[in-house]
Amino acid sequence: MSLSLGSRQIAPPVLLAPLAGITDLPFRRLVSGFGAGLVVSEMIASGEFLTARPGTREKAELGAGIENTSVQIAGREPGPMAEAARQVADMGARVIDINMGCPAKKVTGGWSGSALMQVPDHALRLIEAVVGAVDVPVTLKTRLGWDDDHRNAADLARRAEAAGVRMVVIHGRTRCQFYKGRADWAAIREVVEAVQIPVVANGDITDAASARQALAQSGAAGVMVGRGAQGAPWRLAEIAAALYGAPPVHIPEGRAFCDMVADHYEAMLGFYGTTLGGRVARKHLGWYMDRAGTPAALRQRLLTEKDPRAVLQLLPDALIRNRAEAA
Repeated sequence: MSLSLGSRQIAPPVLLAPLAGITDLPFRRLVSGFGAGLVVSEMIASGEFLTARPGTREKAELGAGIENTSVQIAGREPGPMAEAARQVADMGARVIDINMGCPAKKVTGGWSGSALMQVPDHALRLIEAVVGAVDVPVTLKTRLGWDDDHRNAADLARRAEAAGVRMVVIHGRTRCQFYKGRADWAAIREVVEAVQIPVVANGDITDAASARQALAQSGAAGVMVGRGAQGAPWRLAEIAAALYGAPPVHIPEGRAFCDMVADHYEAMLGFYGTTLGGRVARKHLGWYMDRAGTPAALRQRLLTEKDPRAVLQLLPDALIRNRAEAA
């Protein structure tokens, strides 16, 4: 089974959500290696991107041309959004996603992200500008609305479809909910019924069971996984195998798990440099150790160690509980 974005097919219809500070190039490559229909980059602020602020342009340049990668852009003015989209497409992006779902105050305070759901006419102008600027498929990610009194995702999706958007991803919460409570997958059905383009369900989808429930309640054509992939980069492939008949995924254990983590750690160091890479790696190492049940003292030692060689030496003790597998 696949999703159709015009001439581009997304198969399986299991997508990696954009997560700031998490879905960087090393992590997207790792997730893609296990199997994912589409992986979405960290959000790029169009204004910062165009002024080439350090650390912004690189996010688009590194990985934009990878086959199953979508680059997500955000902003509040049509001109910069359109120009950012053009430049990202020129770098090789196969899909461009518009962020109208981020709930963070630093984003909504600048009238970007989910704040745009409060001004749908202006949101539509941004959508039209981006669609008109590029030849690649454009998708849209939103929430159900700003708050419970203003759930306008279905209307915005309908207008976005008319403007040329090829897919909509809906996080099943309002902006004012942030990440509290539970995602309302059933509420996504209204969006599904309002448009002909694919709608993807997002929010609290952490495994095959929750993905199956989300699809049943929403009627969506696919799912997007975010936090469920933290510490489990195989999660999307696992869901794809269970729901869509994709090949079974081999989940690494013991020495294989340790080797995967070591490779991911070294990839982050190579991508960011030793100092920044070491800091960025800590959250990932923490999630991996959560899975392994690493003793607290050893966990603390590994997370505070700054020498990469020492970190690599500690990984087997931290991640391999069965000593026979450590040999």
